[in-house]
Amino acid sequence: MPETVAVIGAGLVGSLMALGLAHQGYKVTLFELRPDPRLQNKGKTNLRSINLAVSERGIDAMKYVDEDMAKRVLDGVIPMYGRMIHDLQGNQESQIYGLFGESINSIDRSKLNDNLLNEIDSFNSKNSGLEIETKFENKLVSLDLSGIGATVITSSNGDELKSHFDFVIGADGSFSQVRQFLQKNIRMNYSQEFIDMCYLELYIPPGENNTFSIDPNHLHIWPRKNFMLIALPNSDGSFTSTFFGPWKFTESLNTREKIQELFINSFPDAVELIGMEKIVECFMSYPKGSLMQVNCNQYHYEDKCIIIGDAAHSMVPFYGQGMNCGFEDVRILLELMDVYHNSRKRAFESYSSDRAEDLKAILKLALDNYNEMSTKVTSSLYLLRKKLDYILGKCVPQYWIPLYTMVSFRSDINYSKAIRTEKRQRMILKSVEFSLLSFGLIGAAHLASRKLR
Repeated sequence: MPETVAVIGAGLVGSLMALGLAHQGYKVTLFELRPDPRLQNKGKTNLRSINLAVSERGIDAMKYVDEDMAKRVLDGVIPMYGRMIHDLQGNQESQIYGLFGESINSIDRSKLNDNLLNEIDSFNSKNSGLEIETKFENKLVSLDLSGIGATVITSSNGDELKSHFDFVIGADGSFSQVRQFLQKNIRMNYSQEFIDMCYLELYIPPGENNTFSIDPNHLHIWPRKNFMLIALPNSDGSFTSTFFGPWKFTESLNTREKIQELFINSFPDAVELIGMEKIVECFMSYPKGSLMQVNCNQYHYEDKCIIIGDAAHSMVPFYGQGMNCGFEDVRILLELMDVYHNSRKRAFESYSSDRAEDLKAILKLALDNYNEMSTKVTSSLYLLRKKLDYILGKCVPQYWIPLYTMVSFRSDINYSKAIRTEKRQRMILKSVEFSLLSFGLIGAAHLASRKLR
């Protein structure tokens, strides 16, 4: 008889986890608090969705589960080869991400979730007797880890259901219920930090005949130091645009005049793309989302329960690694369960001990990257360093790899190693800058770097 597992949360990470476990021969039950999202109205109703940027870590995790599935799930993504920086005059400047034509890929979050749930249906149709049972509108009420295995009690329409499983995986998001029950069984250090930054979704409509009004193969950024605007392309020719700003500042934009003044002075070309009436409507009536980070130092209890994804490490979206990191959790956990197939406890212990440093590293990197996106991308010194970084990575890739390449395009380099490597390389770059300054060449080098862009 196959072992039984309950996966709590049918979002992106939970759905991929369920598929991965089923492919390994486990009998999976997938519980989700919400209704089936594929049956919901797909109009812009919640207006709190930041488009996802799928990169190598996420892609490799999907390929690990099923090579062909990855191609199907990501069908229609739009490659973004770099940032497009918009200055105050509406001028645009491309800053390429990869050394050799690599890209991150824009996809709507709900579309990706739907695709993964469709993969579950497809798996079930091909694997009679080992189906993934999906239970929507089931709220986790209780999780008992005191006996053999785990006892899960869920509630649906007022009726409670008690089920027993060999183990439980919590993928139920930043406010994880599984994490709360897990904390009752282990001495978990846990932190939750709300960031003084909110986000508000805007929308750039498609042009005539569903054409793109700006370059679709870039992540567009309007950096303005304390606040910024970004835009990611959708397959229908539109862009999902997001405004980020401190809460007090954003909430002060409470009249038509204040909103108009901000956008006319700070984002004049975005006004033409979005439309002033729509911008005012968004700021006056659309919900504002919070940003927070969650971190833990232990993710499991014995061989009975483990948490992954946002339940273990919710992060801000500024490095585009939240979903990619969650998918990588799935791959690493599945690999460990395969290696320690006779001892799930050893697999869980190895996951907790090995993953903690990497997750701490990417949380800090994601938070620090807001300053890079909103401010540094317009700095001459930053651009010079990026150009030197690019040249070295291009000329001696066996010795030098830029941080962005390590994080977004190299799933074989873990996050903590990437940061250690970048710290060493940054010291070398500073030495080069000092030498250039000493010889009075920094201005010439900067001019040369601009010509190369």
